[in-house]
Amino acid sequence: MSYVGHTREEGAAMLAEIGVASFDDLLAQIPERFRLTGLLALPPALSETELRRLFAEHLSHNYDPAQTPSFLGGGIYDHAIPAAVDGLSSRAEFSTAYTPYQAEVAQGTLAAIFEFQTMICELTGMDVANASMYDGASAAAEAVLLARAANKGTRVLLPETVHPRTRGVVATYLDGTDCRVELIPERDGRLDGAALAQALEGGDRVAALIVQQPNFYGCLEALDALPETLRAGTPRGPHLIVSADPLSLGLLAPPALFGAQTVVGDLQPLGIPPQGGGPTGGYFATRQAWIRRLPGRLVAEARDAAGRRGFTLTLQTREQHIRRDKATSNICTNSALLMLRATIYLALVGPQGLREVAGQCLARGRYARRRLGEISGVTAVHGGPWFREFVLRLPQSAEQVVARVLDEAGILAGIPLARFDPARERELLVAVTEKRSCAEIDALVAALSAVLAGAPRGNGRTGERKAGG
Repeated sequence: MSYVGHTREEGAAMLAEIGVASFDDLLAQIPERFRLTGLLALPPALSETELRRLFAEHLSHNYDPAQTPSFLGGGIYDHAIPAAVDGLSSRAEFSTAYTPYQAEVAQGTLAAIFEFQTMICELTGMDVANASMYDGASAAAEAVLLARAANKGTRVLLPETVHPRTRGVVATYLDGTDCRVELIPERDGRLDGAALAQALEGGDRVAALIVQQPNFYGCLEALDALPETLRAGTPRGPHLIVSADPLSLGLLAPPALFGAQTVVGDLQPLGIPPQGGGPTGGYFATRQAWIRRLPGRLVAEARDAAGRRGFTLTLQTREQHIRRDKATSNICTNSALLMLRATIYLALVGPQGLREVAGQCLARGRYARRRLGEISGVTAVHGGPWFREFVLRLPQSAEQVVARVLDEAGILAGIPLARFDPARERELLVAVTEKRSCAEIDALVAALSAVLAGAPRGNGRTGERKAGG
């Protein structure tokens, strides 16, 4: 189909119909510093050889994860991935299909999605799960939209312990609606129960509370101590939305036991590499009562005319299939390939393997936290139970310390929290997965000790800077 642009007169008529004077008026909500005001400063076209050389140069600034132990966390983790995950998910029938959902020719993909939905329901304790979401943050925002439609609430309670990026996505989704976000302060790394109770008692109807488990700081929230108005799970009451790390559910009780109406999360810990921070995939599980408000795709088991078992898409309440004013979401797809990786991973490790992986994260994390706490001037910021990551307070700027540890020892020591809150200049978020050996943890302790002691810059790197990763 050819593309024919509209004339200036047609453009002016469209703007007039919308009610704006110019195209620039459509961009009013975008800050001017983000708008392109001139031509892009692009270099001349390159030959294939020159282009390969350019990309190789850019890649040389990356760090090879095989040589650079990573203690980064904050939502993206360096977990072990069985080789079979790469081998199976890279098969051509999975990696090249665009819309592999026609039941006549896509039973393999539909069966994989059905198994994924079943596994997510088993992990979370919920009744129904969809075929996956784009990521954990957008899944949380979609859960808010479901709650808002269900109980007509106009307030969303967001603890400061929820990942800042997730809070930003939720606020973006609600921009322009009659629903507003209210932050619930933290106390010792967890949501403040007294502040939450006060927010629930006063003001307009609350649509939902989002609780991240474990939260952004790695601390475990006391779901069993939440107010009964949240845990009761009444349809017209505030919805409890739990954003749960799926790997942690190998050890933790399913959120459904605490009255969660919807459980969401990011699939990255399940067989998906960090790959520079994305892409990842998300999951979305909820109660049977909300199945017709479920965003995205849903695969169901069916029987054909001959009585044979098969799978098909069902209850497609999306803009792609029904009138926009009746649609429950504008999500029109799912992260099929990343969902497949998570499904293969869960099938390979099984329930016992998932418990073992989570248990190793916990054990190695405890060892790291104890050893790092022995360094002079380094203290743990939060008490109480936690999983996989924790916050340390350093005697000097965390950003500078992290840069020196990477430069001198070739170790990614963690995430300086000043990147999210300038007031946390000396705080460092450290994540420890089952991949981190005791030797790597000891190397981090030695490097951090040397940097904090003001030792001169040396060549004690555990891994050279290499292309890749």
